[in-house]
Amino acid sequence: MTVVQFDPAGFKAEQRDTWNAVSGGWEFWRDRYERAAAPVTDWLLRAAGVRPGHRVLDVGCGTGEPAISAGRLVGTTGRVLGIDLAPEMVRRARMAAAGLDHPIDFVESDVESLDLPLRSMDVVLSRWGLMFAVDRHRMLSSLCRLLVPGGVLAAAVWDTPAANPMTSLAFRALGAELPGPPPPRPGPFSMCDVARTHEELAAAGFVEITIESVPVSMRFASVAEYLQYARDVTPPGLLRAVRQHLGGDGERAGWDRLAEAAAGYAGGEGIVCLPGSALCLRARAAPDGATPGRTG
Repeated sequence: MTVVQFDPAGFKAEQRDTWNAVSGGWEFWRDRYERAAAPVTDWLLRAAGVRPGHRVLDVGCGTGEPAISAGRLVGTTGRVLGIDLAPEMVRRARMAAAGLDHPIDFVESDVESLDLPLRSMDVVLSRWGLMFAVDRHRMLSSLCRLLVPGGVLAAAVWDTPAANPMTSLAFRALGAELPGPPPPRPGPFSMCDVARTHEELAAAGFVEITIESVPVSMRFASVAEYLQYARDVTPPGLLRAVRQHLGGDGERAGWDRLAEAAAGYAGGEGIVCLPGSALCLRARAAPDGATPGRTG
């Protein structure tokens, strides 16, 4: 049996290429997606207590949120820095923030190799970005050190695939016939184990840890509209794997499966409503003199 070794550098290059490739799709569907994500964005900003003068880091900013919303709260006396691994995402985030009267910087950067001063941030936000880190302990420890004593990490990760048709439906339908289970690697659901995520935050030095489930949902006018969304944002690597192993007929069968699965979420007027569940976490960097430990 051949064991495929995980290649961190290759994985990050693949992630960069993937997010670059789908950045246009995410920009096209931005308004629809932001309506769906609004409960999570609101939760993060409220949990973090973002206010005027705060210095805020947004990890995995994508096309601009929640950095742009945080910028409205910190005002001209604060600072928001959004980082993303994919330069195309960063470019589109800059476009979305153009003309705003509050200071937001977007830069291409890997969260696992940040070069920022210690204790330089009051708040770290991340909306569905932490799950893709190769070395989560290193990342979380680094973020903890970036925060001032008592500073807040407020982040969202995805709950289990079963709780998230909004995110998992296309992956399950398109990849259903691929041979063997996918190799273990960072991905959308790699932080869905609440107990493990709690332990990882504590091990990184965070205290006052809480994790709460926040429901979300995304609506489409029809199955056809949902399929267009899925075509626009599905990672090209998944589609290549389907074509490589199953050919064109296999890919068409995958889209047919997805259409049938999506129809199961359609209401009487044909509106497709896909539910989802985010795990929203809040944790503090230990105050000066405190001993980090698991709480909550």
